[in-house]
Amino acid sequence: MTGASQRSNLLAGAACAAAGILLFQFWGNATHGYIVTNSLFYWWVFQWVNRDSETQHAWLILALSLFLLWRNLRREGPGARPSTRAALAALVCGLLLHAVGFIAQQPRISILALLAYTWGVLALAGGPRWGRASAFPIAFMVFAIPVNALDTIGFWLQMWVVQAGAHIAHLVGIGVVRNGTQLFAPDGRYQYDVVAACSGIRSLMALTALSLFIGYLWFRPAWLRAAMLLLSFPLVYAGNVLRISSIIIAAQWGGQAWGDHVHDVMGFGVFIVVVGGVIAVAEAVGRLRPEWTTGGDPPSHPARAAGVKGRGAPVAAAVVLLAIAEGLFLSYRASLPSNGRPGVILAKDGANPVELPTYLGSNWMGHRVEPEPVERAILPPDTGFSRKYYLNLDDPNQHVLLSIVLSGSDRTSIHRPELCVVGQGWTIDRSSSHRFAYPARSDGGFDATVLSVRHEIAGPRGRSSVPNIIVYWFVGDDCVESSQARRMLHDAWSRLARGRAPRWAYVFLQTGSEDGEDAALARVQAILNLALPSFQPAYPAGRPGGAAGQSSS
Repeated sequence: MTGASQRSNLLAGAACAAAGILLFQFWGNATHGYIVTNSLFYWWVFQWVNRDSETQHAWLILALSLFLLWRNLRREGPGARPSTRAALAALVCGLLLHAVGFIAQQPRISILALLAYTWGVLALAGGPRWGRASAFPIAFMVFAIPVNALDTIGFWLQMWVVQAGAHIAHLVGIGVVRNGTQLFAPDGRYQYDVVAACSGIRSLMALTALSLFIGYLWFRPAWLRAAMLLLSFPLVYAGNVLRISSIIIAAQWGGQAWGDHVHDVMGFGVFIVVVGGVIAVAEAVGRLRPEWTTGGDPPSHPARAAGVKGRGAPVAAAVVLLAIAEGLFLSYRASLPSNGRPGVILAKDGANPVELPTYLGSNWMGHRVEPEPVERAILPPDTGFSRKYYLNLDDPNQHVLLSIVLSGSDRTSIHRPELCVVGQGWTIDRSSSHRFAYPARSDGGFDATVLSVRHEIAGPRGRSSVPNIIVYWFVGDDCVESSQARRMLHDAWSRLARGRAPRWAYVFLQTGSEDGEDAALARVQAILNLALPSFQPAYPAGRPGGAAGQSSS
């Protein structure tokens, strides 16, 4: 590469970098619910310093990525003459992917776009040598994406760890009681809440990243590096089960103080189990097949002409113009109204769902339930609520909670109900689907998710288990979805393809099931027969009802 060609590519890379920084800074984030900022950089790094985001390990990922970049640059030879084709593809794909993430209000998609764009800048400025050297370190930064993106995996990992810990305690003769994510002694000597950090979602991200890091340094074959990553999953689970079991056993012997001490010590124990296990396996494989290891001379990359050469300036000009056009387009899109109707009928204030009826038929009386202060604090301010607790006047033992949460302009108003249910101390035994009928409409039925839950309580005759069922679904402006995954897909499609951002409503009912789940489901259907037409339109044949989004009189 000539000096003039190198300077041209460096200037081209610098121009693309400047355009990208401005775009991702001022038009990088469209979600203003929990973190009010237009900057994708601020949105991302804020997660690294916010304890509730469980992403503090991102600093370690950044440090390891920089180390790998430095290492790879030292090992890479001069390689081929500069090619701009791959760099141009990465830059353009990064810009287009960011537009998708911005419109769909998915910052994590925009982070992937930022990583692709960053690789394109380095490949354009430094040629194939920098492109090869930076490919894995930049991809490694995926582990620094906030773990909220894996809340489903984290939830089930949390539940599996709690279940396994309780089972092991029972096997050794400890009668620990489990309530949701809580484990406690029947006599109250100790109590622990197995939060996500203790169950392994934080360690899942950090330790799987370390396992891949070890595999990358240790082996050449890509499949073997991937195997080291997969090996970390059972080790993370085993390490966290060992941690929880050790805490319960220690607390049984010495009370809460002993358990707390083991809790602190076994944080390092999980690290030893996972990292030690991966290193042991890597060492064993390396001894059996030394040709697979990275020892010896690094692979050579003979010089060759590849792709389009020496066209850094035209590429930079095209990318900068595209970035400017995208910034103007995203600014215009952000200024538009959502164009999405609410999924439920509105109250006169236009912000909250319609007030639920006080009386349902002749035997159900409702008491208004205000949202908890913590709900108001953590949800976006334009989130709407309508909630009542219905009591059967003929049989006071029958009661049903009916709650509606209506999202505002930000999609973060709505989340997976299971997270709150478990956090409130309920144990989820199983999840199923049930089809409910819309009153007086043979074609207006809809599917909902049913959670069979139970809660342990202390009574005069000892502890007993109280069973309940929880029913929930999501209502958009033209559909009803029974799961969070389906709602997210429908929401993204509405934003991208139709330019609409529906105000989704999350409808939630809970009732006791001591008389059997069939009777509880029938009770829920009875409440819906009387209350549903007051807040939710019917959707015959999957089409919107005429009352959607209209204010109540």
